Amino acid sequence: MDGTVLDSEHMYHKIIKEICDKFNKKYTNDLEIKMYGETDRAICLTIVKELKLPISAAEFELQLEHLAQNLLPSAPIQIGAERLLTHLHDCKIPMALATNSTEQAVRLHATARPKLFGMFHHKVSVTDPEVAKGKPNPDIYLVAASRFRDKPKPIQCLVFEDSAIGVTAANEAGMQVVMIPDPRLDREQTRQATLVLRSLLDFKPELFGLPPFDAIPTRKSRID
Repeated sequence: MDGTVLDSEHMYHKIIKEICDKFNKKYTNDLEIKMYGETDRAICLTIVKELKLPISAAEFELQLEHLAQNLLPSAPIQIGAERLLTHLHDCKIPMALATNSTEQAVRLHATARPKLFGMFHHKVSVTDPEVAKGKPNPDIYLVAASRFRDKPKPIQCLVFEDSAIGVTAANEAGMQVVMIPDPRLDREQTRQATLVLRSLLDFKPELFGLPPFDAIPTRKSRID
């Protein structure tokens, strides 16, 4: 979701920086990149420990949730994301949202963009009761795959990711993964992806056996 469908990853880390600034602690670029794709809990635990903040990880997380609730719903859609989602939806390709964000965060974004998020067959968050561990563990992706009607095998699933943590989770799940990394990521962190692109605009569906963008859907779906 964050960083792949929505350009919200940078906004999220800007909020984290603002909280750290209140305690005169510097949230460095290196630390930010290290946190890409992590769960909220993991981020808060790491930052409080590494920066020696005078608050608990739980308190940091509460402040983060409060600020994010007001700002994140305004995050713009990533370049090429709406085009790809609309195309796959119209071509009847089942899609799921699988995110290290919480169910509360997913609801915030879905409320702000009901048409976009309505294209997903289902959504799996890190706080889903069937998810034992978040990414880089494979749980989120395996649960997401199990909830499609035809129960596809992992190798039949294609994942889109922006973080090295997410790519690891997809690989551990036995799935192919297209990565659209932040340009600041070290190239070494992109080597495990099946395919690396600069943006979703560069994605060619036919490379993975999907209908090309110029394909005419048999029947267009309507999203209310």
